[in-house]
Amino acid sequence: MMTPGKKQGLAAVSTERGVIAALALDHRGSLVALMKAAAGSEPLASQVEEFKTVVTRRLSPLSSGVLLDQNYGRTAIQIRAKKTGLLLPYENDAYLNTHPEKLPTLISGASVRRLKEAGADCVKVLIHYTPLASAEVNDAKKALAGRIGSECRAEDIPFFLELVHYASASGPENGNRPENRPRAVIESLAEFSRDRYAVDVLKVEFPVGPKYVEGTRAFRGPAIWRREQALEFYRQAAAATSRPFIYLSAGVGIEEFIESLELAVESQVPFSGVLCGRAAWQDGVHAYAQGGAKALEEWLDREGERNFARVIDILKAAKPCR
Repeated sequence: MMTPGKKQGLAAVSTERGVIAALALDHRGSLVALMKAAAGSEPLASQVEEFKTVVTRRLSPLSSGVLLDQNYGRTAIQIRAKKTGLLLPYENDAYLNTHPEKLPTLISGASVRRLKEAGADCVKVLIHYTPLASAEVNDAKKALAGRIGSECRAEDIPFFLELVHYASASGPENGNRPENRPRAVIESLAEFSRDRYAVDVLKVEFPVGPKYVEGTRAFRGPAIWRREQALEFYRQAAAATSRPFIYLSAGVGIEEFIESLELAVESQVPFSGVLCGRAAWQDGVHAYAQGGAKALEEWLDREGERNFARVIDILKAAKPCR
């Protein structure tokens, strides 16, 4: 049975129908890198903050929740739409994790209680995980997930666990090949669905990339799967968990993200929504580099809002998480 606090937290980041239509904008070092590449120089902290604030102001009214950090996102947190719930990350910048085996570290001075006191409706943690890594490496990550789950249970706040596969140095040399992704997604879902982790929502990758699936719009080759094989991997991944799960965009473009969601709908898996990050807003980085906040606003008028609205439209097929 879901406790009152967890139920309230999930309701805060979900639509009235109980689907999670959330925007991910907790990127720190990776956003700095994108802005540097677009502008040719290191952005000021104030510019990173301004970018997040503009995007949040424009897209949060379309979102049921928004995932923001407290490094560059404090202003965005304050100005987000009133109806839009807040997710806060507990881990240090995981998108550019350079630790051996991508072992996660938590934000210094943070705790689930402090995140809750800062206004979080839900707590998010990203862990890079692959079944191809050594037992020692994976045991450390399992222990951390279990500890965070216990903290969230004690504070009665939902725990969102984001799982991203990677090439482990302790695994085979070809550990990050596309054909290994279905296994990584399926086995990760099965492991972290166990009660010992107390995860409330799993934020997961698509089990296959459409650019390797024959007959998709994104197909670039070489072909690894036929369409029905890809759909079956979606079903196997969904069958591996009894927890609500949502999809992440993993830095792909909006068209690939949309097609991946379409495959999820076609496979009839019971996904509960998205935490959509760069697919929705990354092209706006170039606009900001060229003309600042005004150019970003114009890009959001022209493309950004449409990007997110397309995602929201697909979520009509999603299953409520509560």
